[in-house]
Amino acid sequence: MQIRDLPYPDPGVPDVRSGPRFLYWLGRNQLGGQLKSLSWGLLHQCGVAALPLGVGLAVQAVVDRSGSRLALAAGLIALLGVAIALGDTMLHRTAVTNWITAAARVQQLLARRTAELGSALTRRVAAGEVVAVSTGDVEKIGWFVEALSRFAAAALTLVVVCVGLLVYQPALGIVVAIGVPVLALAVLPLLPKATRRADAQRERAGKATELASDTVAGLRVLRGIGGEDLFLGRYRNASQEVRKAAVRSARMWALISAVQVLLPGLLLITVVLYGAKLALDGRITVGELVTVYSAVTLLLYPLRHFEEIAMAYSFSRPSAKRAARVLSLERTANARGAEAPVPATEQTPSGDLYDPATGLLAPEGRFTAVVCGDPDLAGRLAEHLGGHATSDTAAGTGTGETPPSALLGGVALDDLPLITARGAVLVQDKDPVLLSGPLAELLDVPASGNVAAADALAAAQCGDVLAALAQASADSTDDPMRTRITERGRSLSGGQRQRLALARSLVTDPQVLVLDEPTSAVDSHTEARVAAGVKRLRTGRTTVVFASSPLVLDQADRVVLVHEGEVAAVGRHRELLHTDPRYRAVVTRETDDESAAKAAIGRPMERGVLEEIEESA
Repeated sequence: MQIRDLPYPDPGVPDVRSGPRFLYWLGRNQLGGQLKSLSWGLLHQCGVAALPLGVGLAVQAVVDRSGSRLALAAGLIALLGVAIALGDTMLHRTAVTNWITAAARVQQLLARRTAELGSALTRRVAAGEVVAVSTGDVEKIGWFVEALSRFAAAALTLVVVCVGLLVYQPALGIVVAIGVPVLALAVLPLLPKATRRADAQRERAGKATELASDTVAGLRVLRGIGGEDLFLGRYRNASQEVRKAAVRSARMWALISAVQVLLPGLLLITVVLYGAKLALDGRITVGELVTVYSAVTLLLYPLRHFEEIAMAYSFSRPSAKRAARVLSLERTANARGAEAPVPATEQTPSGDLYDPATGLLAPEGRFTAVVCGDPDLAGRLAEHLGGHATSDTAAGTGTGETPPSALLGGVALDDLPLITARGAVLVQDKDPVLLSGPLAELLDVPASGNVAAADALAAAQCGDVLAALAQASADSTDDPMRTRITERGRSLSGGQRQRLALARSLVTDPQVLVLDEPTSAVDSHTEARVAAGVKRLRTGRTTVVFASSPLVLDQADRVVLVHEGEVAAVGRHRELLHTDPRYRAVVTRETDDESAAKAAIGRPMERGVLEEIEESA
């Protein structure tokens, strides 16, 4: 895989049983790139390690006053220089390619998992952790994958050099052959402590990132209640903890670096002293001493890769563990495993939408309104109807178990391929996000093509929004469709954002559209027209609206009251106002005292009040 070929057509199914297993899976899927990098690394490092041989031959040729051998040594050095330059260039190219492709694979896996889980992801994993995994953790995982091949090349080079010195000059080669493994393994006792400190640093950094994300997300609320300084103080303390952990970790790595400098220096001194004695005794030549000395000096370069791979693994292991934890999340507890076959049903099913957990039924082609006394329950139930992973959809269970999947035409949404399930049921939550860009791009979404953008905007009552955008348009034609919407639609009011998001959902024209409080931020007059426009445009399509406004409920073909996690009543809005006190309490915001007073006064008075409510509706 080359960088120009990214993204991957299929990033694969990762092994997420643990962080090391995930790293091994990444390396195994890049075997070709790793072998290329290893080959170029061997060329580069073996060329560096062979330079002392050429230098030693040149020195001995000068001592012996042999011009032919000096020319031969010069040619060998030139050849090694070309090999070193070529190997270093291609090693860098292939290693960086491994880094980028590994990071791209991880990011694709994270993006796929995020799209699959939807908003349920941030309820199961902190938003700050998701940010940390998709940014810093991806970089550290890529670092380990990139360093792996260079470490392998360095290890093989050390073996080749030690064997070569044993053959070239056994007396000094035996010293080097014993000393180099000691140097390579000397830092092993320090690695567990360094790894623990690195893990502690990563953990504190992750918590600080989570705290920062949560603080930024709730900054407006914090300012409103005067809690900004409190949370900033908490983040300041958390950042100081990260700094202290980073200093502790850096001290350990500094000690490892010191060992990597001290021990090779001692080995070099030993070789020089012993070699000088051998040269004085006439057992070796000056050129051989220079060769061995230079080889030991250059061995410091591949030994550095042992420190680098230890550091890369120590930092990437917790990152891989966090990535594996996010990637191990499934749409539901009973989702298909990695090896389970995809069901034969690939076509989008049709029929009624049914939730076995609550007993909620939305007939095909009907406008169904759902009333829940608990707004959080309404949001969870809306997402569950769309096949998004939720827990405790049935309120009050407190079990933490995932409820059975919603059924569309008798087919469980969880048993459908993700793209099929998302195409069949579209869920718009109560706080939809508008991406920045021209309005035309906002409405350019995957759609059936049966609903024009103009019709969707008209149904969502976006006339005043278009007029405001046309006035703000920098284009001479005053075309609102070319007007750029700022990030998250911050230049628009809450009601304008809500209606544009509704128009976007209507343009999509899904088989089933689930709307969670789509008109909560608009005035009553506009709300009534929006409800009528949605019903008219969605004729013949299944629409489920979670709302408690009489103006919306009165437009519904069928109203369902969900109480304490179960369907408690079904009927038309005006009918339920007369017959169900629980429904009436939610819709009219009736207090317990008012309900008791009406019960004491009697039925006739209650009907008079109801008539007034209906007239106001």
